[in-house]
Amino acid sequence: MSWEKSGIFQDVFIKIVKTLRAGKYNHEGKFKQWAMRIAYNMCVDNFRKNKRRSIIHPTDDFDIFDVLESGEENREEKIIKDQTYAKVRALVDKLPPEQREVVILRHYADMSFKEIAAMTRVSINTALGRMRYALINMRKMVDNKEVVFS
Repeated sequence: MSWEKSGIFQDVFIKIVKTLRAGKYNHEGKFKQWAMRIAYNMCVDNFRKNKRRSIIHPTDDFDIFDVLESGEENREEKIIKDQTYAKVRALVDKLPPEQREVVILRHYADMSFKEIAAMTRVSINTALGRMRYALINMRKMVDNKEVVFS
Protein backbone atom coordinates (compact mmCIF):
# COMPACT_ATOMS: atom_id res chain seq x y z
CA MET A 1 0.00 0.00 0.00
CA SER A 2 1.46 3.35 -0.98
CA TRP A 3 1.76 6.30 1.37
CA GLU A 4 -0.96 8.16 -0.56
CA LYS A 5 -3.42 5.28 -0.12
CA SER A 6 -2.68 4.85 3.58
CA GLY A 7 -3.14 8.63 4.00
CA ILE A 8 -6.63 8.42 2.46
CA PHE A 9 -7.45 5.42 4.66
CA GLN A 10 -6.44 7.37 7.76
CA ASP A 11 -8.45 10.42 6.67
CA VAL A 12 -11.54 8.25 6.06
CA PHE A 13 -11.14 6.52 9.42
CA ILE A 14 -10.70 9.85 11.24
CA LYS A 15 -13.76 11.33 9.52
CA ILE A 16 -15.88 8.32 10.49
CA VAL A 17 -14.72 8.47 14.12
CA LYS A 18 -15.30 12.24 14.35
CA THR A 19 -18.78 11.90 12.85
CA LEU A 20 -19.64 9.13 15.31
CA ARG A 21 -18.31 11.13 18.28
CA ALA A 22 -20.28 14.19 17.17
CA GLY A 23 -23.45 12.07 17.16
CA LYS A 24 -24.18 12.78 13.50
CA TYR A 25 -24.63 9.14 12.47
CA ASN A 26 -28.15 7.78 12.71
CA HIS A 27 -28.43 4.07 13.50
CA GLU A 28 -30.37 2.71 10.58
CA GLY A 29 -28.33 -0.48 10.37
CA LYS A 30 -26.50 0.64 7.23
CA PHE A 31 -23.16 1.50 8.81
CA LYS A 32 -21.10 -0.34 6.18
CA GLN A 33 -22.80 1.49 3.28
CA TRP A 34 -22.42 4.82 5.08
CA ALA A 35 -18.70 4.25 5.75
CA MET A 36 -18.16 3.09 2.15
CA ARG A 37 -19.87 6.26 0.87
CA ILE A 38 -17.50 8.41 2.96
CA ALA A 39 -14.49 6.45 1.64
CA TYR A 40 -15.72 6.74 -1.95
CA ASN A 41 -16.33 10.50 -1.68
CA MET A 42 -12.93 11.14 -0.11
CA CYS A 43 -11.17 9.05 -2.81
CA VAL A 44 -12.96 11.02 -5.53
CA ASP A 45 -12.01 14.32 -3.84
CA ASN A 46 -8.38 13.19 -3.58
CA PHE A 47 -8.32 12.10 -7.23
CA ARG A 48 -9.75 15.45 -8.37
CA LYS A 49 -7.26 17.36 -6.23
CA ASN A 50 -4.31 15.40 -7.64
CA LYS A 51 -5.60 15.63 -11.21
CA ARG A 52 -5.34 19.45 -11.07
CA ARG A 53 -1.68 19.30 -10.11
CA SER A 54 0.88 19.24 -12.86
CA ILE A 55 3.15 16.25 -12.70
CA ILE A 56 6.69 17.02 -13.82
CA HIS A 57 9.06 14.17 -14.46
CA PRO A 58 12.81 14.79 -14.53
CA THR A 59 14.70 13.96 -17.72
CA ASP A 60 18.36 13.98 -18.67
CA ASP A 61 17.92 17.56 -19.91
CA PHE A 62 15.61 18.93 -17.21
CA ASP A 63 15.24 18.58 -13.48
CA ILE A 64 12.75 20.80 -11.65
CA PHE A 65 15.15 21.21 -8.73
CA ASP A 66 17.57 23.01 -11.05
CA VAL A 67 15.07 25.86 -11.53
CA LEU A 68 13.32 25.96 -8.17
CA GLU A 69 14.80 28.38 -5.73
CA SER A 70 14.28 28.36 -2.05
CA GLY A 71 14.09 31.71 -0.35
CA GLU A 72 16.37 30.39 2.32
CA GLU A 73 19.92 29.23 1.91
CA ASN A 74 20.69 25.84 3.33
CA ARG A 75 23.33 25.23 5.98
CA GLU A 76 25.97 24.13 3.45
CA GLU A 77 25.47 27.26 1.34
CA LYS A 78 25.75 29.44 4.45
CA ILE A 79 28.99 27.76 5.51
CA ILE A 80 30.49 28.14 2.02
CA LYS A 81 29.39 31.78 1.85
CA ASP A 82 30.85 32.54 5.30
CA GLN A 83 34.14 30.85 4.38
CA THR A 84 34.33 32.76 1.10
CA TYR A 85 33.66 36.07 2.84
CA ALA A 86 36.36 35.28 5.39
CA LYS A 87 38.87 34.48 2.63
CA VAL A 88 38.03 37.66 0.72
CA ARG A 89 38.36 39.64 3.93
CA ALA A 90 41.78 38.06 4.52
CA LEU A 91 42.83 39.21 1.03
CA VAL A 92 41.54 42.72 1.68
CA ASP A 93 43.37 42.85 5.01
CA LYS A 94 46.69 42.11 3.24
CA LEU A 95 46.34 45.09 0.88
CA PRO A 96 48.24 48.35 1.39
CA PRO A 97 46.16 50.81 3.48
CA GLU A 98 45.12 53.09 0.59
CA GLN A 99 43.93 50.17 -1.53
CA ARG A 100 42.22 48.49 1.41
CA GLU A 101 40.37 51.71 2.20
CA VAL A 102 38.99 52.04 -1.36
CA VAL A 103 37.88 48.38 -1.48
CA ILE A 104 36.11 48.63 1.88
CA LEU A 105 34.39 51.90 1.03
CA ARG A 106 33.32 50.65 -2.41
CA HIS A 107 32.21 47.09 -1.64
CA TYR A 108 31.34 47.13 2.04
CA ALA A 109 30.05 50.70 2.43
CA ASP A 110 28.60 50.76 -1.13
CA MET A 111 30.02 54.20 -1.86
CA SER A 112 30.54 55.57 -5.37
CA PHE A 113 34.04 56.45 -6.57
CA LYS A 114 33.03 60.11 -6.49
CA GLU A 115 32.09 59.77 -2.80
CA ILE A 116 35.28 57.82 -2.07
CA ALA A 117 37.39 60.49 -3.79
CA ALA A 118 35.73 63.25 -1.74
CA MET A 119 36.06 61.33 1.53
CA THR A 120 39.71 60.39 1.01
CA ARG A 121 40.57 63.79 -0.52
CA VAL A 122 41.98 62.36 -3.76
CA SER A 123 40.87 62.61 -7.38
CA ILE A 124 38.38 60.12 -8.84
CA ASN A 125 41.16 58.77 -11.06
CA THR A 126 43.33 58.11 -8.01
CA ALA A 127 40.44 56.29 -6.29
CA LEU A 128 39.85 54.23 -9.46
CA GLY A 129 43.57 53.49 -9.74
CA ARG A 130 43.75 52.31 -6.14
CA MET A 131 40.81 49.96 -6.78
CA ARG A 132 42.48 48.64 -9.93
CA TYR A 133 45.73 47.96 -8.09
CA ALA A 134 43.84 46.40 -5.20
CA LEU A 135 42.16 43.94 -7.57
CA ILE A 136 45.47 43.17 -9.29
CA ASN A 137 47.12 42.55 -5.91
CA MET A 138 44.25 40.34 -4.74
CA ARG A 139 44.48 38.26 -7.93
CA LYS A 140 48.25 37.87 -7.40
CA MET A 141 47.67 36.69 -3.82
CA VAL A 142 45.17 34.09 -5.06
CA ASP A 143 47.56 32.99 -7.85
CA ASN A 144 50.39 32.73 -5.30
CA LYS A 145 48.02 30.73 -3.06
CA GLU A 146 48.40 33.13 -0.16
CA VAL A 147 44.69 32.58 0.33
CA VAL A 148 43.25 29.38 -1.16
CA PHE A 149 39.75 29.37 -2.66
CA SER A 150 38.57 25.77 -3.08
